[in-house]
Amino acid sequence: MTTATLRPATTRPGVLADRIPGTALLRDTLLIAGGAGLTGLAAQVFLHTPLSPVPFTLQTLAVLLTGAALGTARGAASMLLYLAAGAAGVPWFTNHSSGLGGPTFGYVVGFVLAAALVGELARRGNDRSVVGTIGLMALGNAVVYLVGTTWLALNLHLGLQTAVAEGVTPFLVTDALKIAVAAGALPLAWRGIETLRR
Repeated sequence: MTTATLRPATTRPGVLADRIPGTALLRDTLLIAGGAGLTGLAAQVFLHTPLSPVPFTLQTLAVLLTGAALGTARGAASMLLYLAAGAAGVPWFTNHSSGLGGPTFGYVVGFVLAAALVGELARRGNDRSVVGTIGLMALGNAVVYLVGTTWLALNLHLGLQTAVAEGVTPFLVTDALKIAVAAGALPLAWRGIETLRR
């Protein structure tokens, strides 16, 4: 078997969603809506603590997995749908809330950028190994932190140190656990797909 024969199977670009058969428009519409819905469901798993005005949720795991699975454009579109529908009144932000503004809204804005970044890195094949997945998930989390904490600081008139202490530090351990889950799940999904193709 030649190197040229192996190349399509090992370096074929794309994300998990590209392997789903069907009409592209219908498939992509359902995937975008599904990613937004998954994020809305994950937002309902939350815990408020005295550590931060921002609750602990499963949202970031849903956002980053959606971005990795759907890719750049579909991942961003899914989070834009989540943001726009929630802003318009769909009660699928944390604790069945909706609307514009509030101290945590910046994190939702950050979801759009994070999903796009993670989706692009996944499209380039970085979600097919544990190390690559950890890297892209860490970068996605960093984007969510950056946008969310900046918004939190402006909304609550916090200094940089306080904003980081309330908007980033409390979530480092739980987000590391989410990254660990993704680092196991995504490469495993790719191995399953490659096994089915044989």
